[in-house]
Amino acid sequence: MHDVVIAGAGPVGLFLACELGLAGRSVLVLEREPEPRSPWRSFPLGMRGLSGGSAEAFHRRGLLPALLAASDVDERPEAIAPRSVGHFAGTPLDPADVDLARLPYRLPSPALDGFMTSLEAVESVLAGRAGELGVEIRRGVAVTGVDQDGSSVVARAGAQEFRARWLVGCDGGRSTVRRLAGFDFAGTEPQLTGYLALATLADPGVLRRGFTVTSQGMYVTMSEPGHLGVLDFDGGAYDRSRPPSREHLEAVLRRVSGTDVTLTEVHLASSFTDRAKQATTYRRGRVLLAGDAAHIHSPLGGQGLNLGLGDAMNLGWKLAATAAGTAPAGLLDTYTAERHPVGERVLDWSRAQVAVMRPDPHSRAARSVLGDLLATRDGTTYVFERTSGTSLRYFGEHHLAGHNAPDFVLADGTRLADLLHDGRGVALDFTGRLRAAGDRIRYVAGPARDDLGFGAVLVRPDGIVAWAGEPDADSFEEAVRRWF
Repeated sequence: MHDVVIAGAGPVGLFLACELGLAGRSVLVLEREPEPRSPWRSFPLGMRGLSGGSAEAFHRRGLLPALLAASDVDERPEAIAPRSVGHFAGTPLDPADVDLARLPYRLPSPALDGFMTSLEAVESVLAGRAGELGVEIRRGVAVTGVDQDGSSVVARAGAQEFRARWLVGCDGGRSTVRRLAGFDFAGTEPQLTGYLALATLADPGVLRRGFTVTSQGMYVTMSEPGHLGVLDFDGGAYDRSRPPSREHLEAVLRRVSGTDVTLTEVHLASSFTDRAKQATTYRRGRVLLAGDAAHIHSPLGGQGLNLGLGDAMNLGWKLAATAAGTAPAGLLDTYTAERHPVGERVLDWSRAQVAVMRPDPHSRAARSVLGDLLATRDGTTYVFERTSGTSLRYFGEHHLAGHNAPDFVLADGTRLADLLHDGRGVALDFTGRLRAAGDRIRYVAGPARDDLGFGAVLVRPDGIVAWAGEPDADSFEEAVRRWF
């Protein structure tokens, strides 16, 4: 019997598998697709934006250089200012307008700024690491049944049965695990159908470059020739059981763009909606959900991959400690408590973008006003905080607790990220007044090049600050007992 069975070998399932394997847990990953490679996962159709928060997660596990190489991105120098902010509802934002003074507890890091990657690059790096950690991945195996009792859970795949202490559904927006385990999935129905295609255009110059909001919807031309996206506000009426034909896609693109563009050939095309739903809890007994299995929304703003990776980083160490029998009471319950509100905010973020993009006078008026606000330093900084993970805070009323930890650099050049490579918590005692608190925490005493005014910091394995302040043995040990 395995400690954990994971359904789904996408980025979220693989990242979670790596976290569990790093903690010495036995992990089996079941993936319904027989092959890992697909044109939908490679560039350009599989292109995704990795936020600074997600880049930090790879940095903390020593995987950032490999991911940068797989993504064909140069090594990142230390940075504190973002190189890009992206867009909100098709309105591009200038990174020069980000007010760094509004971003507290920030230190230079090679991972602060996000970058473009692909699903294939992310999955190849994570699959390689999972193999090194002894994780077993079985492809071409689809979960068809789920049963659980008080001590274990069984995932069935046809006649095969896989028993584990825990099962995690990372099997996408149409999650079989979510349905079979009886999770409630609540939210809003779609207002639009979106299309993503790789096509040959007879007259590519007819379409404007980048994001273009029109009186009928929006279209976007990507950097790769013929890589197109279209939003059609049809109430989600298109029959998504079949891929869109060339004739249908051309007709929609002409209507939305207001041009006579001609598609001579469609190489690949798919459709999506802005349906926004979320599991009401991320755990039912011994079954948990992460990634798109736990929440779905439109791809506007590119938050889906980053939200899922955040789920995996948060859940991994908690589930590993629970499976090992070392977790303090209630630790696993903090997964839903911390991540569900984050998912809810992302769903609302995508809904807000759809609301101001609707092709009606009220939405156009709201978009005009919003565009003026976003062009300010406050507006741009707000968007950056929301999309980069900078504003993430799980708990705490003051100081650094609950925030994503800055990448402190010790006097000898060691970074906090280096100390987190093995997946243990870290106590940084900049004054040397505290004492070690068990083998599940790495205790490091000594000054930092910039301690941001803190005497000591306790960091969870996921990089979230559990406690920070002046060296106080009682409050420090209380935080250790709470989390470890």
